[in-house]
Amino acid sequence: MTATLSDANSKRFRFWSFVSMVLLVFVHGYNLDIRFLHPATMPGEPLTFTAFFEYWTANGLLRFRIPMLFLISGYLFAMHDLVPQGQRMKKRLRTLLVPYLLWSAAGFALVAVMEMTVLGTDILRTTRMLQIGENTILLSEYSWLEVLGRWIFMPVPYQLWFLRSLLMLNLLYPALRWCVTHPNAPKFFFPLAVLFWLASFGILFIEGEGLLFFSLGIWMQKRSFDLDGPAPLMQPMWWGMLFVGTAAVKSVLAFTGIPGIGDWIYPLLLLLHKLTVLSGVIFAWFAGRELAERWMERRWFAAMAGYSFVIYAMHAPFVAFAIDGVFRYVHHLPFYRLGTFILLPLTIIAMCVLVGWVLKRTVPRFYGLLTGGRGLA
Repeated sequence: MTATLSDANSKRFRFWSFVSMVLLVFVHGYNLDIRFLHPATMPGEPLTFTAFFEYWTANGLLRFRIPMLFLISGYLFAMHDLVPQGQRMKKRLRTLLVPYLLWSAAGFALVAVMEMTVLGTDILRTTRMLQIGENTILLSEYSWLEVLGRWIFMPVPYQLWFLRSLLMLNLLYPALRWCVTHPNAPKFFFPLAVLFWLASFGILFIEGEGLLFFSLGIWMQKRSFDLDGPAPLMQPMWWGMLFVGTAAVKSVLAFTGIPGIGDWIYPLLLLLHKLTVLSGVIFAWFAGRELAERWMERRWFAAMAGYSFVIYAMHAPFVAFAIDGVFRYVHHLPFYRLGTFILLPLTIIAMCVLVGWVLKRTVPRFYGLLTGGRGLA
C-alpha cells in the first residue's frame, strides 16, 4: 500500500511549494549593483537601509526556499516505492525533462527576439544573460552546437537548474535510499553530504544542497519522522532567533568586512549563510504549521498555488530584464530601489498567474506540457 500524507501535512507541502516559488521571484528581483548573488557575495557599496534590507532578505532570510523544495521532493518521491523505478523515471521525463526543454527553448527565443532591437541588445549586455567568463556575447555569435549545448545544459532561464538537478536525484534515488536506510551507511553518507553542502560543491549537475536535503527528505519518510513535532531540539523559537540573527550578522559583514581578516571573510560569510539556510528550513516548517493550514483553506490562495510552477518557470529572466527598464523611469524617486524590489516581483507574479490562467483555459493540453501536468486539477 502506498504511503499517504495527512491532510494537514499535504496542505503544508503545497503551501511551502507555492511560497518558495513566490520568494524565488523576490530573490531574483534583487537590484543592488552586483546582481548575481552567491552565498559569500560582498555588495561593494555603502551600507544603507535599502542595501541592508535587500541583502538581508534576498541573500539571507529567503534562501531556505530551495532546500525546503528539495526536502519536500525527496519525501514525496520516497512515499511511492511500490511503483517500479523505471516507471517513475518515465513519468519524470514528462514532468521534469519536457518542461525543462520547453522553457529553456522559450528563453532562447526571447533572447533572439530581443537581439532584433537596440534596447533589447543593451538589456542583454547589461544583465549578462549569455556569458562566457566575464564576457557577454550575443546569441547570434553562438554556433549551432553551442546553442544546442546551452539549451540542454545551461538555460537562459537560469532557475531551471532545479529541474535538472531534481531529475538527476530522482535517477539516483535507489542508491540514495540505500545510503540513508542501510544500517551503517548513513554514518558515512550524511557527513560526506554535509561537507558537499558546506563547500557548495557539485558533480554532474548534482549540487551539494540538493543532494543533502533531497536525501534528508528520503530519510525522514523512511524513518517516519514526526512532521507535526516539533521535537525537543526543533523548538521554532530558538531556531527563529538563530535564523534572523545569522542573516543579519552576515548581511552587515558582507558590507563592512572585518579589518585584518583578508580573504577569510568569504568562508565566514559562507558558514553564516549555511546556518541561516538550515535554521530557516527548521523554523519555517515548524513555526508555519497554522499559517499554512489557514491560508490553504482560502480558495483564492489555493487556486493561486496551482500556478506555482508557472511562476517558477516564467518569472526569469523577465524580472532580470525588467529591473533596469523600471529604473529608467523611477530613478528620480526616493527609495526607488527598495520600491522596485518589492513591487516588481509582485507585478511579475501577477503576470505569471494571469498567463497561466489564460493558457489553462484556452490550450489545456499545451499548458499540461509546459507544467508537466501540474495544476490541471
